Amino acid sequence: MVFSSQLFLFYFLPVALAFYYAVRFGPRWLSHGTLTALSYLFYGWANPPFMLVMLASTSIDFVCGLVIARGGGKEQPDPEEVPLCEVGGPRTRAQKTALMVSICSNLLFLGFFKYWNFSLESYNAVVEALGLSHLAWREFLRVTLPLGISFYTFQSMSYTIDVYRGHARATRNPFDFACYVSLFSQLVAGPIIRFSEVSEQLLHRTHTVQKFARGVAMFSLGLAKKVLLANPCGKIADACFDAGSIGMLDAWWGAVAYGFQIYFDFSGYTDMAIGLGLMLGFVFPKNFDSPYRSRSITEFWQRWHISLSSWLRDYLYVPIGGNRRGARRTYLNLAIVMLLGGLWHGAALKFIVWGGIHGACLALERALGRRSLYHRLPGPLRVALTFLIVTLAWVFFRARDLPAALAYLSSMFGLGHAQEGADLVAGLIHQPYYLIHFVLAGVVVWFGRQSWDWTRTIRAPQVVACLVLLWLSSGMLFAQAHNPFIYFIF
Repeated sequence: MVFSSQLFLFYFLPVALAFYYAVRFGPRWLSHGTLTALSYLFYGWANPPFMLVMLASTSIDFVCGLVIARGGGKEQPDPEEVPLCEVGGPRTRAQKTALMVSICSNLLFLGFFKYWNFSLESYNAVVEALGLSHLAWREFLRVTLPLGISFYTFQSMSYTIDVYRGHARATRNPFDFACYVSLFSQLVAGPIIRFSEVSEQLLHRTHTVQKFARGVAMFSLGLAKKVLLANPCGKIADACFDAGSIGMLDAWWGAVAYGFQIYFDFSGYTDMAIGLGLMLGFVFPKNFDSPYRSRSITEFWQRWHISLSSWLRDYLYVPIGGNRRGARRTYLNLAIVMLLGGLWHGAALKFIVWGGIHGACLALERALGRRSLYHRLPGPLRVALTFLIVTLAWVFFRARDLPAALAYLSSMFGLGHAQEGADLVAGLIHQPYYLIHFVLAGVVVWFGRQSWDWTRTIRAPQVVACLVLLWLSSGMLFAQAHNPFIYFIF
């Protein structure tokens, strides 16, 4: 079930809001228990057994959080509270063990489901290359990737880490924690919410007409991004990337279209997630900040998928040394983080290359500093060069595999030979319908206001605009057969 579906829009969402507001004034365990049950229904709609994986991750981290907290200080008089660990203070063996259990269990879940097939395929490729085909495991176990596992494991794991560091107070209420992990608004594609960001909201949050109206507006804008911009651009990208060798201009057209698609697809889904959270009384942080207006790759990662970038910074980059151990170690740490960030997106060499490109750019920008020629260029030119680098890297992200990515890059630089049928692709992607949406996407990317800022105050013009967009988007859902969501596969 995805937000941009008739099932969610016309059935699940109205029922979920009705159930939630029917119990909102009751005890907290009832409202959060209701939200948790609805979230598990949402998550398990396509594949119910995967609910057990999320339940296991949630249960382990809940218990580990309590073990860590109870070793961190004296009991509080308030039964709702548990001790807050001293920042930088000593930790007991039990606390260290609980943290390791939490981290290892989440990484085990993530590693098994996400990387088992990749590991098996890599093993078979190696033994065949060595002439040992009889050792290949061809009929061995194949696993299906649970939706959103990359997001909720990171989110749940950050809870125990923050409790251990003394940055968050653990909760002894299982309904609060289960609601935090499984909340359907941001369950399968983020943003990655830290417990410290919503802990007070779980205890006390306000529900106002203004907040609900802003939530509807954010959801409407996100749905419009997805249906009216991402999907048409996705058709262009699919036609180009699936065609094999095409003309140079068409190849660039497809690569830029994919850049638009993944941005509007993911940021649109994030807008919908934030909007749904507002409807339920939660305020989630901004996850995108016009990333294609960035003047460097460093700035790009400060604006793109902010919750993941900050997670990798705080829970990976800083712990392995950050920039505290000299320039060379800093460059190495940046490369490691981005390589692992690429691997987080998918178990394939193409994602590692994509992460490596960004890691190399981050390290190079840090090494050159602000005195480089790049930083002395005019702002618009720096924006254009940054977008060019990001677009070239997206080719590895979108292509079927690494050889396909290299072949596509060859077409972009005029080194390939257009195959039969390339004219048909050109005829499809240059239709007025797709041209209009492509141009509109570019206008919104570089000149449009952020949904977060545009919805701060809801007045009559915003209401009219959102209603029109909601009507257009809903209507297009009935006409579009092409409605994928990219981040469901990560």
